[in-house]
Amino acid sequence: MDIKQIQDLIRFVAKSGVNEVAIEQENFKITIKTNQAATYVNATIPAPQQVGAPAPVAQAPASAEPAAPAEDDTSKYITVRSPMIGTFYRSASPDKPMMVNVGDEITTGTVLCIIEAMKLFNEIESEVSGRVVKILVDNASPVEYDQSLFLVEPM
Repeated sequence: MDIKQIQDLIRFVAKSGVNEVAIEQENFKITIKTNQAATYVNATIPAPQQVGAPAPVAQAPASAEPAAPAEDDTSKYITVRSPMIGTFYRSASPDKPMMVNVGDEITTGTVLCIIEAMKLFNEIESEVSGRVVKILVDNASPVEYDQSLFLVEPM
């Protein structure tokens, strides 16, 4: 496996929403793990074939303060971000009520939305307690990794 193939594999794993991929061949082993905070790459390439191991994918630090104009002060809010690429849904199905609405009080573990990635429906739970101030994504819209989904006023 060459560097280009490894880079393509890293991109695929990052886009797919899969948590871990491990590949072992006779003289080659690679494990790619992802989570909400970062993507890690652990590659062991035999010395004769080693051209250079790929660096871990750099992630911008997640900030609790989204960039906003001065007149719209959102610095007191916590931003809930997407842990994966996929399609954002506010309810479990079209005939079900929305999981959360603006003004709802939430606690740690409250399911805020669902993100569909590769036909898997992933419930996104809140990691904070507070009140939903703003929903930043339209229902059934595509979302990117680390995209802002909700603004929550901490309690």
